[in-house]
Amino acid sequence: MKKLFLTMGILSMLIVSCVKKEQAEQPTGSGLLPSQFEGIYENDSTHLYVMKNAKGMEVCVTNIGGRIVSVLVPDKSGEMRDVVLGFDNIESYKGINTNFGALIGRYGNRIAKGEFTLSNNLKCKLRTNNGANSLHGGPRGFHTQYFNIEQPDSVTLVCSYLSKDMEEGFPGNLQVTVTYRLTDDNALDISYEAMTDQLTVVNLTNHSYFNLSGDPNNTILDHLMFLDCDKFTPTDDELIPTGKLQKVAGTPMDFTTPTAIGARIDDTTFVDLKNGKGYDHNYVLNHPGDLSIPACKVVCPATGIAMSVYTTEPGIQFYAGNFLDGSDTGKKGIPYNHRTALCLETQHFPDSPNQPTFPSVELKPGDVYTSRCIYQFTVE
Repeated sequence: MKKLFLTMGILSMLIVSCVKKEQAEQPTGSGLLPSQFEGIYENDSTHLYVMKNAKGMEVCVTNIGGRIVSVLVPDKSGEMRDVVLGFDNIESYKGINTNFGALIGRYGNRIAKGEFTLSNNLKCKLRTNNGANSLHGGPRGFHTQYFNIEQPDSVTLVCSYLSKDMEEGFPGNLQVTVTYRLTDDNALDISYEAMTDQLTVVNLTNHSYFNLSGDPNNTILDHLMFLDCDKFTPTDDELIPTGKLQKVAGTPMDFTTPTAIGARIDDTTFVDLKNGKGYDHNYVLNHPGDLSIPACKVVCPATGIAMSVYTTEPGIQFYAGNFLDGSDTGKKGIPYNHRTALCLETQHFPDSPNQPTFPSVELKPGDVYTSRCIYQFTVE
């Protein structure tokens, strides 16, 4: 009888052990543990949402800021590499001042002195967070807000947020919907839509930091960059546009032929590079609104990973990670050092509400704001 009980006890332990093994958490392709993103943020629950296509490309997103946490794509050898900077747990996204992977609003980029006047003569005063200026919607912009996320299928995420009247100083209740869609040809297609009940300004974008080597220990200075832009918007020493459009020809700003990002980045004899401590500039697209023509293409020679950017927007902000300083430690315990990533933010121009010659960013009640950005990944 004792032998029977002993045998049954051993069997029970084996069964429990097997069940535990079956229930052991499976990491995402990029090595993230979904349980590390389970939590509470401002009374709402947070999660990690995973999209994956038939070719194995994977994109992970979380609720705080609707942030892209990882983007997994194949290199020229077929090895899967995570090409986006981020963190491996939800706690690291709480209360941070950075914009890693975030949806940006209400207004991407800078508004001078945090103020502007609408066409109905309403004067607006925003909260500032970049010296005397407002940057990326202010200190409590969309990058800090909770997005409700629904996943209708394995390759689609729908992120929604209600930005209330006078949030950060912006007038009108703004209902925002951003749809992430992963395609079979390894593109991340981002569609933005917004509606307001009062005249307001809107300029939405995504602030993912890319390193196409798949290793943030490396800088992006060897990446080859092409920009379909003959002009850019020069800035003052606070990175506020002067209102002019300047030709890139004959300057270190010229990427009309593929050029290494690091080739001229430290040419401080060029005042705009001195002001931005490198590239941190809005480029004026030659073919605004044409999704058949890439606005930009970046290639990492070491991995062969190429990223082409398509957009309906008139501009694209190229930022070379000049202000990364190692103070943020990301996935796999890697500190994010100087110029270890680049951002390509499709957008209307900075400070447009104060620049009458720039394309308008006003949104009226009854109208629908739309924007689209596609990050297409290939191998060369």
